[in-house]
Amino acid sequence: MTELSWTEERVERLKALWAEGLSASQIAGELGGVTRNAVIGKVHRLGLSGRSKPQAQPTARPRKTREPTHPMRPSAPASVGNTALKADVEELPAAEPEAKTSPRPEVIDFERATILTLTEHTCKWPIGDPSREDFFFCGRHSEAGIPYCAHHARIAYQPAHDRRRDRKAS
Repeated sequence: MTELSWTEERVERLKALWAEGLSASQIAGELGGVTRNAVIGKVHRLGLSGRSKPQAQPTARPRKTREPTHPMRPSAPASVGNTALKADVEELPAAEPEAKTSPRPEVIDFERATILTLTEHTCKWPIGDPSREDFFFCGRHSEAGIPYCAHHARIAYQPAHDRRRDRKAS
């Protein structure tokens, strides 16, 4: 495909189509001779924003709420990215007598490793927000060939049938 230059007329047409709410793919089709990625790059370089809303936007479906099945459940992560691995735990009201006989959640005693102290045999599960001073890695003993301790390996490596079952339940 030969590269066409961004003439003033093409840039003005791009701006008009962008303001109308067309997608980058639709604009590329209208302009011809450019890819969707070229349109996205040009829009970014021009600093265009403030698009009008497309005509048919899907509405968000309300999420189903589930009763807690465990006396403790992780709350939604407070941030995004790698820090989403850190889950705060909120206490739920105690259940009826059968909760007393159910096993308590495993309490983890972290070794608090830093990036400089990690070895082949230490758990590399991140704890906390990497941008904060109190960030650390689990640091407990891990088996050869597995980057996590037994507890974090159970979280990281779930059998496929369990993942499918969890998706069907939600």
